[in-house]
Amino acid sequence: MFAGEFAFLHAGLQYITASRALVFFGTAPFVVAIGMHLPVPSERLVRLQVIGLFVGIVAALGETLALPSRDQWIGDLMPFGAAALWGGTTVLVRATSLSHIAADKTLFYQLVVSGEALPLASPLIGEPGFTDLTAIAWASLARQTVGVAFASYLAWFHLVTRCPATRLSAFSFLAPLFGMVFGAVLLGERITPGLGLAMVLVAVGIRLVNRS
Repeated sequence: MFAGEFAFLHAGLQYITASRALVFFGTAPFVVAIGMHLPVPSERLVRLQVIGLFVGIVAALGETLALPSRDQWIGDLMPFGAAALWGGTTVLVRATSLSHIAADKTLFYQLVVSGEALPLASPLIGEPGFTDLTAIAWASLARQTVGVAFASYLAWFHLVTRCPATRLSAFSFLAPLFGMVFGAVLLGERITPGLGLAMVLVAVGIRLVNRS
């Protein structure tokens, strides 16, 4: 599931922009909320918390989600598939005996499988391979190896075994908004008043989800 998440996400980036892919990938907390409802009754969300999951992200998507063209359907569905696999991974770790083992071991299992599976999947989605990588690509790979695959995921799986998954997952709603902010800083994209409102609503939504 961990390897499939990245395969779907990166394949989708061949069809749509990174910011659009982030928006669809941001639906992962819904998968967690639905998936945790039955196996862990203590993590069920009440109506107000469900509203909290929806309110901010809907505002953030309002300016982004126009009706996709026929060529975008594949690109839009792939990040959805990645979000489903990511949410499913979180549920699996939280709702099974994996929640009782060390976070570094959980991450190690997933990285070993991904390290074998993803290089095999790379040619299937038309990626050029390591021989044609630029210096920027190598720097990006190094950042993802150290910052993402090691530091951030280790912290995530540590938290998943100790915090309610539905509440923790709500914070990943910030990912599309961070993507939009970095788009403005690095790519010169304009942050509209609607996006500013969405950031406030996301914060309110996270507060609602994490209420007692």
